[in-house]
Amino acid sequence: MSAAGSWELGNGLAIDCSRPRIMAILNATPDSFHPGSRLPDNRAALSIRLNNLLQQQPDLVDIGGQSTRPGSERVGADEELRRVVPVIEELRRQDPHVPVTIDTYHAEVAEAALDSGANAVNDISAGRLDPKLTELVARRGCGYVLMHMLGTPETMQQEPCYSNCHLEIREFFERELERLEQAGIARERIVLDPGIGFGKRLGDNLDLITWAKSFLELGRPLLYGVSLKRFIGELSGEEDTANRVSGTLGVIWELLNQGVMIHRVHDVATARQMVNVWMGLRGLRLE
Repeated sequence: MSAAGSWELGNGLAIDCSRPRIMAILNATPDSFHPGSRLPDNRAALSIRLNNLLQQQPDLVDIGGQSTRPGSERVGADEELRRVVPVIEELRRQDPHVPVTIDTYHAEVAEAALDSGANAVNDISAGRLDPKLTELVARRGCGYVLMHMLGTPETMQQEPCYSNCHLEIREFFERELERLEQAGIARERIVLDPGIGFGKRLGDNLDLITWAKSFLELGRPLLYGVSLKRFIGELSGEEDTANRVSGTLGVIWELLNQGVMIHRVHDVATARQMVNVWMGLRGLRLE
């Protein structure tokens, strides 16, 4: 089990990261890389979709209004807000308590999401794409996902290069944790995401999986988002994202063995079953 402790989300809310946690992906976008993750625009259909998700009992829900797949085009904050705020409001109507993260790098979007009931900001850019975001997170006292990305979504897969991927990203985390702490964001409010697939080649992704345990030495919980990603298709020969669930579960099992406890997934039910088996084999009690 992980020894990285809890993730503080503000207002007395904390997530125990000594045990596995499943973060459900909700994409309020028309162009996310996995078509099955895209939410309907129709309010009635959205309500049913969210109800079905909540019945699967995710530990967290991550809502995003902008695709960050390689080569994706950005949309403005106004469009992002139009997409995500109704989703957060409907989710909060159905469940006032499940922790919610807003997947954005826009401070304006993050603030509106927090006002609507989100608890944390999941920022792929580490504050680089909107410098106001760091100040916002410090001021609001919410949780923060610090992720590594090389370049931007438009450029990140254009010949990414590392001398030693996991060591360089560890150094990045060390620098950023210090910067965020100086900006007023306590370490207890931060989890670390190495950014699988965000400016990474196949070998880089495998390096980040093989050496995942080394990031725990920084004292913060880890969040990995490997679900259905291209590297799983490269390893398995499966081109259809919908058929990469088994490969996803295999990678998550390996990461659990290394102490990575937060997993961002498209299919909550299958991930929950796998986690229950993983815990049961170790004689651990389910919640």
